[in-house]
Amino acid sequence: MYVPKHFQFEGYAEQLAFMKQYSFATIVSMKDNIPIATQLPFHIREEADKLVLSAHFALANEQADYIEANTSLVIFSEPHAYISPMHYDRQESVPTWDYIAVHAYGTARIITEEAAKANALEQMIRTYDKAYLTQWRGLSDRFKRGMIRGIVAFDLEVTGIQGQKKISQNKTAVER
Repeated sequence: MYVPKHFQFEGYAEQLAFMKQYSFATIVSMKDNIPIATQLPFHIREEADKLVLSAHFALANEQADYIEANTSLVIFSEPHAYISPMHYDRQESVPTWDYIAVHAYGTARIITEEAAKANALEQMIRTYDKAYLTQWRGLSDRFKRGMIRGIVAFDLEVTGIQGQKKISQNKTAVER
């Protein structure tokens, strides 16, 4: 990711907070030198000195076959806006796009043990829909096992992170 100095995040903590706030992200992996991507909700956690992104694919999603052998890229991106040159002081200005994005790189480990997959699924429920946890706990074991068998859960340990916060910092206060 090309990140000019004035568009850098203030630090890791700010990048982490952004990832947690905008945790529905795109994971990109390689299949036969062709990028493939899936949009997924991620649970983001720090373990000791590691940053771990947890999610799951539908069992039928072939991308799961490629996430352990290669580095994947997870793109967190949300607030964005087209900026018209008519907002600038100078007549000879070009249009641009303001946005915030974090790119996290890492290799995933697929979770195969049923109890660990159930735990990963319950963590996702606690992250995104705590109220559903009560209903989930009341579901039959047969139904829950079917759901668990229908996913490929994984943890991706982040080995590199980059971010850009391009929100017209290079413009005058009036233009912003």
